[in-house]
Amino acid sequence: MIGQDLGGRYEILTRIGGGGMALVYKAHDVLLNRNVAVKVLRQQFVHDEEFIRRFRREAQSAAALSHPNVVSIYDVGQEEDTHYIVMEYIEGHNLNEVILERAPLQPDEAVRIAMQIADALDHAHQNHIIHRDIKPHNILIGKNGRVKVTDFGIARAVTSSTITQTGSVLGSVHYFSPEHAKGINTGEKSDLYSLGIVLYQMLTAKLPFLGESPISVALKHLQENFEEPRIVNPHIPQSVENVILKAMRKNPNERYGSAHEMLLDLDTCLRPERLKEPKITFIHVNDMEETRVMPAIRGDFPPPAPKEQERNQPLSSKTDEQAKDSTLTPKAKGWKKPLTVVGVTLIILALIIGGFIWLLGWLDVAEVDVPYVVGKSETEARQMIEAVGLKVEDPVLHEHNKEVPKDQVLSQTKRNMRVKEGSLIQITVSDGPELEELGNYVGKSLQTAIDELGALGVIEDQIMIEYVFSEEAADTIIQQSPKPGEEYNPESVEFKFMVSKGRETVPMPNLIGKRLDEAKDLIKANELTLDTADILYEPSYLHQKDFVISQDPYKPKDLVSKGAKISIRVSSGPPADAKNHQFNIVISPAEAGKTSEIRIIYSDASGENIEWDKRQITSTQTFPVTVIVAPDTEANVTVYRDNQFIDRKVITYEELLKGTNSSTLTIPGEEVQATEEPVQAEVDESNDEPIEEEQTGQQEQQQESEQP
Repeated sequence: MIGQDLGGRYEILTRIGGGGMALVYKAHDVLLNRNVAVKVLRQQFVHDEEFIRRFRREAQSAAALSHPNVVSIYDVGQEEDTHYIVMEYIEGHNLNEVILERAPLQPDEAVRIAMQIADALDHAHQNHIIHRDIKPHNILIGKNGRVKVTDFGIARAVTSSTITQTGSVLGSVHYFSPEHAKGINTGEKSDLYSLGIVLYQMLTAKLPFLGESPISVALKHLQENFEEPRIVNPHIPQSVENVILKAMRKNPNERYGSAHEMLLDLDTCLRPERLKEPKITFIHVNDMEETRVMPAIRGDFPPPAPKEQERNQPLSSKTDEQAKDSTLTPKAKGWKKPLTVVGVTLIILALIIGGFIWLLGWLDVAEVDVPYVVGKSETEARQMIEAVGLKVEDPVLHEHNKEVPKDQVLSQTKRNMRVKEGSLIQITVSDGPELEELGNYVGKSLQTAIDELGALGVIEDQIMIEYVFSEEAADTIIQQSPKPGEEYNPESVEFKFMVSKGRETVPMPNLIGKRLDEAKDLIKANELTLDTADILYEPSYLHQKDFVISQDPYKPKDLVSKGAKISIRVSSGPPADAKNHQFNIVISPAEAGKTSEIRIIYSDASGENIEWDKRQITSTQTFPVTVIVAPDTEANVTVYRDNQFIDRKVITYEELLKGTNSSTLTIPGEEVQATEEPVQAEVDESNDEPIEEEQTGQQEQQQESEQP
């Protein structure tokens, strides 16, 4: 059923309970976007037309109830052989679970729960609906403490043929009223008796009547008195015990007149002035149905008349009778007819008595004890049942059960009793936990698999995840175990998913400023992809030809998946209208024969104040410095010797258009330096260009003579 859609509207999510007649599932109403509870009729009843008809009628009548303490019924439907009832879904526990976990409950809590049940029963009784199966299993308690009564009207749909098949009625025998146990029509007060037992159990943690078999428990409801609540639990107030004693009277006339009357009594029983009230007493009312000893009847004829009556009889009448007798006496043949009648009668009586004795002998079949086969395998159970002369009723019922292993008997009928040889015993065999068929999650996201499996009752601790690098998108399932289509137990299976974490990543290398062939080697070493179409060339003043200008779309040190495609821009050299010019710098040491440090700086279209070189010289040397000049700009070269500004030479783009491809800057040694020592060169910090305050006439003439 898990995953099935009923009526194209109710998506079955998980099983939440079940009983002898139906299984209950949590479902999602896709139309109204809410969770609901769906009760599905067991398959063994789907062909019982009378059962289905009454089941529907009672479910529909219960749907007419609208009360905060009644589980609402939303829908009744059928899909092929599946009959279902859609009800309100209550998030919480049933009262039986609360009793098992915490009973005995505090009086105020028990009374509060009982009041809400009584209020629900009052509403139902006013609508002419009798529950007939009030027990803790049918009382739901939500997380907000609200009490909800469920299964209204369902007990009425149980026919005599289903009582022994399902055990559903006998299963509730501990909460039967005496009139229910007698098999007579039950009324509203039967529900009040059951509510009294529920209140008794909440406050004492035990049931009032226990027995070895359902029949023995039913007889105790009829014949025996229960142990009073305050004997079991002295902490129960007398006023609360009085409510229980009145609700559980065997004679319905001595119980509460209605659920509303019981509700009013519950509402006031915990008031301080009532806590120590006197114990309730009852006037004995003769029950015409109770068992009595009747006097034996000695004969079928009236007693003889007194002798005085005979003496007073008239003489004439006696004389007449004697005369009649004397008249009949001469007829000798009259005796044969009575004798014939008597003879025939005796023969008939003999035949009747003989047949009756024969019938009793035929009906008097030996009784045997029913073996207890719960927990045995189906084969072993059959052998045990047949060994004592009993038979297994076919077909054997099968039911999924997460507690009982597969192929073991989980229930049987007629246990703990003696039955006639040849009687049929119905057994129910466990099919183990209800298995689900695993879907194919390969290619789906991990979260999708976790959500779908969680709806089936799988917890995250059952899911093992291994992350690996792959070509698939991150969080995509690559492999799964169990394999798709395999059946599994949602409560015990361990899932293993291999999940992609995407392609393996590497830090993006810095390609800017690298030669093209060097950049290609770095891309290949990091398993990245560079297509020829993604190498773009463009002119550049800043980068030499075949050097990388930029890289896209990843910046240096970005984490990039292996195999990712990138593109680069490569310098094709300066633009076509750029001009090259070579400065030939001839420079001597400051003092002949001594070492001087020479530093040359240039500015052109490729940048400002670029250091060309720094060297140690001991003699006059020539240094060629090539610069690039863009249109409408100029280039210059500046020379420092021993950390002092010596000279600067400028060339403009207009001069280069005239054909000036090179020029010479000569810097002599000591004799020139001596004249220059007083002159200080200031460097403009904004562009590092020297500002000369004075130039000797000799230097100006020398520079002019060196220019072409």
